[in-house]
Amino acid sequence: MTLLALGAGGPYATSAAAAPAGDVDATVVSFEGDDGVVLHGTVVAPAASAVRRPAMVMLQGAGNRGQQALRADAEAFARQGVVVLLYDKRTDGYSLLQRDYSVLAGDALAGLRLLGARPDVDPARLGLWAASEGAFVAPLAANRSADVKFVITVGAVGVAPAVQTRWQWGEYLRHRGVSGSLAYAMREPSFQTIIAAGLFPEAGFDPAPAWRGVRQPVLAEWGELDFDAMPELSSQTIQRALSSGGNTHVTVRRVPGVRHTLHLTANGGFDHLDALPADYGRYEAAWIDRMPETTTGADQEPDVPTVAPLPWYGTTWLQAAGFALLLVGFAGYPLTAVVRRVRGRRGAPPVRRPARWLAAAGLATALAAPAYLFFMMATAANVIGPVILGRTLPWLVLQLLAVGAVAATATTLVSWRRRRTEVAIAERVRLGLLVTAGLTFVPMAVYWGLLLP
Repeated sequence: MTLLALGAGGPYATSAAAAPAGDVDATVVSFEGDDGVVLHGTVVAPAASAVRRPAMVMLQGAGNRGQQALRADAEAFARQGVVVLLYDKRTDGYSLLQRDYSVLAGDALAGLRLLGARPDVDPARLGLWAASEGAFVAPLAANRSADVKFVITVGAVGVAPAVQTRWQWGEYLRHRGVSGSLAYAMREPSFQTIIAAGLFPEAGFDPAPAWRGVRQPVLAEWGELDFDAMPELSSQTIQRALSSGGNTHVTVRRVPGVRHTLHLTANGGFDHLDALPADYGRYEAAWIDRMPETTTGADQEPDVPTVAPLPWYGTTWLQAAGFALLLVGFAGYPLTAVVRRVRGRRGAPPVRRPARWLAAAGLATALAAPAYLFFMMATAANVIGPVILGRTLPWLVLQLLAVGAVAATATTLVSWRRRRTEVAIAERVRLGLLVTAGLTFVPMAVYWGLLLP
């Protein structure tokens, strides 16, 4: 395999068929994807000429930002003489909680057939360009059709999505100065829970088998400042898979100064700018024209990390039962007080003040902590805010509330024991539920990192 660490231009000359800047045509198209779903896209091409040009279908990364997210990239490739199809990803069968890479591969091949039917496209230079999650799809499509003549990937992930996502969160948190218990809570119990609950589709998808079946020439590119795709490990695993499958037509390229999508960055790779380098697309167009020579690949088996399953005490049903007990105990105390007032029973219970603190702090923490962790996961640790002592401000507040709840549990229990003869039976039930919730809160708060440094 050819391993390159070059600038955006690289050793290949600009394609002789490159179009002048601005000389680009766009045609709106619709085509039928896998299982009959109608997909809408745009063919971006150099101005019409008698020359048959290379062409490729562009596959988006995770999410569904629409075809406009890749429009600047497509125009850059068209100016280098490449015909490009970009299209809106399906919504039927693809969402935050549902996806099937095999179905997306069928969509990609449908787009490839559309391109192949154009008179300005050279079928011998017809392929796929795939970014990030799209690189799970591209090798599946390449295995299914000989019409795919090459595969180009940008920021491909060579390990299971769960492994990559856990690593990515750690990198983003580290960059923003977050450490300790919040990083642990996100990357361990929270992450394990969403996988166990089935909220992370394709979490364990292994891309290696698909890559082993790819026989077409491959150009695999990663930005030097890619903190999303585990570039070092992904490069090794993809090279290993291609090599073990007998594919020696592979170029692996690291591009200096750019981020995950090979776009420019103003924050060391941790932003999401859409600005392109001035020579974006030049190297890829020249690579398609010339194709790499036959080379040999690496045989070393990389060490791929895994995401541990939930421990027995973290199982979804046990945590759900504990959470329900917290809600009953913490919320039940003030609710029963309201009922007593409505009924005209205004006698103050003998353990009122610490019990109120426990109910308030415990309930606030029990409700806000999972909501905040879910928010952090949904935003992929991109919305942080002020960081104090390695903690985000919301997490610091939650930890202080958790400590307050533990202290209030101890104070309530001691006060109750001292004045137990003054406590009526009904009040004992209220306090019993409240203290039970407080005692249950302690190990749960430790498990979720609220009582860890």
